[in-house]
Amino acid sequence: MPLARQLRLAAPLLAGTLLLLTGCATAEPADGAPDGDARAVTLDNCGTKVRVAHAPRRAVALDQGSAEIMLSLGLADRMVGTATWTDPVLKGLAKANAKVPRLADRYPSFEKVLDTEPDFAAASFTYTLGKGGVAPREEFEKLGVPTYLSPTDCADKDNSGDGDGVRTEALTLDTVYGEIRDLARVFGVEERGEKLITGLKSRVGAATSGLDASGVDVLYWFANSDSPYMAGCCGAPGVITKELGLRNVFDDTREEWPQINWETVADRDPDVLVIGDLTRRSQSAESAAQKIRFLESDPVTKNMTAVRKKRYVLLSGQDMNPTIRTVDGVEKVAAALRTYGLTR
Repeated sequence: MPLARQLRLAAPLLAGTLLLLTGCATAEPADGAPDGDARAVTLDNCGTKVRVAHAPRRAVALDQGSAEIMLSLGLADRMVGTATWTDPVLKGLAKANAKVPRLADRYPSFEKVLDTEPDFAAASFTYTLGKGGVAPREEFEKLGVPTYLSPTDCADKDNSGDGDGVRTEALTLDTVYGEIRDLARVFGVEERGEKLITGLKSRVGAATSGLDASGVDVLYWFANSDSPYMAGCCGAPGVITKELGLRNVFDDTREEWPQINWETVADRDPDVLVIGDLTRRSQSAESAAQKIRFLESDPVTKNMTAVRKKRYVLLSGQDMNPTIRTVDGVEKVAAALRTYGLTR
């Protein structure tokens, strides 16, 4: 990397160090902060103390979930790149998203991210800011680029194993709302953050109002027909399950997305199948159409109750991830339950 670029990247860190050395209690207001002065922010984020000296002007969102929160906060003009997409962007965000360069559909190289000269980087998943993803957080921070990891993938979650992690406590939408508040605070747009949260809460309330789906068994299938990834009890699908009063047939595992054989799935025989309709092409049976063809032709699955009665609910990958779009998942599953006559 050219020395000049290294120096530019290191500038925020040097500025933060000088502020600490001079004993300043506040930082200078960020230029153009829409909702008032945005001052230096320090966060305890997933076990890392993060200090952001000024509201970011050149932010990168390394996962779709982070990108959609930033876009929902009206921050497209302060973003210089996004990456790691599983689905099309939310329709209401398409115009804003078109203004932000997409660095890669999956993980961009660290060098490509640095070429944008970022002053802030956010990610939805621990893996993205680890070995095998874009780069460990330490590598960004060595160059003065503060990083933020979604608490939905670290709070009450053990990611030390080989899979997608194990929940020690069930995820709730409060953690998603906390992420929105953190990012709104970092960018100095707190009022926008609260408005976004209020809107999401209102949508959940409307979707669940008067709905009683107790006694209905559900299964969530994210991807892969050979060794399928099914939702355990306590991640984003668990939020949907709890909000709607359902029972996940695999609520006896705290793994985020355990791989479960089809014989076991058929034995649990859910009333409803929530299936991921993904646009990526990294595993078998990514789209909903591929999944349904498999379910209706495989001798092990074709006689399941949900398959015989064609009780399918199609969700995007992001609806099944712990993001603002988990609320979309609540709405879509609630609407399907009403359509199928499974509510009281």
